[in-house]
Amino acid sequence: MEQANTADMANMADTSNTANPAAEAVLKSQETSEGQTPIRIGVVDDHEMFRAGVIATLQPHFQVVGQAADVEGSIQMVSETQPDVVLLDVHVPGGQGGGGAEILARSQPLAPHSVFLALSVSDSPQDVGSVIRAGARGYVTKTISSSDLVSSIRQVHEGYAVFSPKLAGFVLSAFQDGSSADATALHDDELDRLSAREQEVMRLIARGYTYREVAAELFISIKTVETHVSSVLRKLQLSNRSELTRWAADRRIV
Repeated sequence: MEQANTADMANMADTSNTANPAAEAVLKSQETSEGQTPIRIGVVDDHEMFRAGVIATLQPHFQVVGQAADVEGSIQMVSETQPDVVLLDVHVPGGQGGGGAEILARSQPLAPHSVFLALSVSDSPQDVGSVIRAGARGYVTKTISSSDLVSSIRQVHEGYAVFSPKLAGFVLSAFQDGSSADATALHDDELDRLSAREQEVMRLIARGYTYREVAAELFISIKTVETHVSSVLRKLQLSNRSELTRWAADRRIV
């Protein structure tokens, strides 16, 4: 699967509205010529620019029926619009702090025919495991190309499971073993001290990202990254980035 920079998709945004007359005209043309109803999509992501970029990318191919940026708003959107496929970020604020997995668990009874495809910056076993166990049909990272994202949505809508190539091996091994590393991590008291955003920052720092790279990846300021790193080190009682990297590596969550 070819991969592209996340910023490329965000830069494609020219509107945050789900209604796009040009896209609707294309969809109606496709519907008439092919005799098929376009797949209806709901988009969940707390980053407005990225969400707008995804919507702009999808509108020529699908009917985007709703979007949301937090847990409660997402559950309401899914319930009201009944999308065929929900494109779901993993770390979403609000609710009880469960992010994408919480949205999935609470939305499924309200929209039993909707399927969920996780789209996240994170490729950690913990994050993958949490949404897959909650019922997601697939998991792709935000480095995915536009064409591969469109293809992934079509596949989950047809009933297939879809994963980014480097995640597929982990998922297979985890379920074959019956006891995955993510299950252990889910009950890690030290990790649970960190907020969802702090965990995102921690993983990127542990992978060797600079503060500037973390800021660009998560669409936040460098000052905010510094604040999160200070909080992470304080909560974990660590002194520097080297200790943080070892801490994360020991838990296999880098």
